[in-house]
Amino acid sequence: MPRPHFAYVFERFPSFTQTFCAREVLELQRQGTRLLLFSIRSTGEETLRHFPQELIDQVITLPPADVLTREVEAMKERRELPQAMVLTLRGWSGRPDKARIYEAAWIGQKLRAAGVRHVHTHFAGLAARTAWWIRQFYGLSYSFTGHANDLFCPDEATGLKLPRLIQDAAAVIAVSDYTAAWLRENHPAAADRIHRVYNGLDLDPITQATAGTVKITPPLIFSVGRLIEKKGFADLIRACALLRDQALPFQCRITGDGPLQDALASQIETAGLSSQVILTGPLSQPDIIQQLGEATVFALPCVTEADGGRDVLPTVLMEAMAAALPCVSTTLAGVPEMVLPEKTGLLAPERDPAGIAAALTRILTDPALAQRFGQAGLALARTLFAKEITAAHLRQVLTSSGKVNGPPASLPLAAAHLRQFLRGFSKPLRAPASGKSAVFP
Repeated sequence: MPRPHFAYVFERFPSFTQTFCAREVLELQRQGTRLLLFSIRSTGEETLRHFPQELIDQVITLPPADVLTREVEAMKERRELPQAMVLTLRGWSGRPDKARIYEAAWIGQKLRAAGVRHVHTHFAGLAARTAWWIRQFYGLSYSFTGHANDLFCPDEATGLKLPRLIQDAAAVIAVSDYTAAWLRENHPAAADRIHRVYNGLDLDPITQATAGTVKITPPLIFSVGRLIEKKGFADLIRACALLRDQALPFQCRITGDGPLQDALASQIETAGLSSQVILTGPLSQPDIIQQLGEATVFALPCVTEADGGRDVLPTVLMEAMAAALPCVSTTLAGVPEMVLPEKTGLLAPERDPAGIAAALTRILTDPALAQRFGQAGLALARTLFAKEITAAHLRQVLTSSGKVNGPPASLPLAAAHLRQFLRGFSKPLRAPASGKSAVFP
């Protein structure tokens, strides 16, 4: 069998809350990339039923911690482990992240046997730290995709710190231009190894299912997300109160569950909006797509939380664009890379319900504007966020940066598509302001 091009190491894979990872893997394989897939922790049967068996059958799940430790100790007794790893394990008692060393030993042996020389992972967390140790002991290169709180609010108490992960990575992937710029500013020594690659979306099922769907009346404002502070649902409810005070016909549905369920329900009741704003609870993906088809506008007024937590590039906005919906959101993080003001939707400052209400009013009262924004959003989604484009882009970046086996993918990069797309606008776009270890120091 030919050597795999590279390997993925995940903390848990596949995961229902991280379907973009599975989408990325499957698209890379569709394009001819040979992969080894490792999951450090097991995934429950209830989650696995949401994924194709062809993917599940490929995943190599590590044994439980006690079994893993025994197997690695047996490797040590057989003198199969690198000497640096043996010395590190000997002096690591009581220090953080020892489990990562055992994981690196177990995975590294399999990578070496398969001829794999590069590891990629998602999030600057547990799996990335395991990949770092694999590099130290086996000489492989590694890369990781950083997303949101793993970068902006890292848990520095659990082991390797983010600067060290970035320093030693062959490539660091950011999911937005905003995040890439932030990383370069805060980690200038690694600036040339920081790349933006958008998360990819399977656009066709959404586009096909929503094409020609009749919009319901009164016009529907739709939103999806966990009921947590950074989604900004409290501001959306306040904006709906302003629309009601203007006697503007509308209905609003907020789909999802989370810790703010009771607080948001109370806010709706207190504002006298119970007949117009509904918390639907969680819905299946087909039901969400149906709601996207019936809606007139998608709203997600994202905010920064007190600890700095924020959404960087919400996937639900991509899904709304795939449904040709105009979007209303805030000028936060990477959102303006998706919701292009006066092009694919409208933006307001975060925590500005009046601004959100004004944007919603414009779209709800101007069907031609809504249609124009929606079609432009669909075109942008096809240009930047289609999984075919983003997977090829990732493969090119990893091949040019790390020890990936085989040639790079040949599909065109998203940047070229973006330039072509922007030629369709009469005015240029402007970015918004915005014991001592043998190896570990």
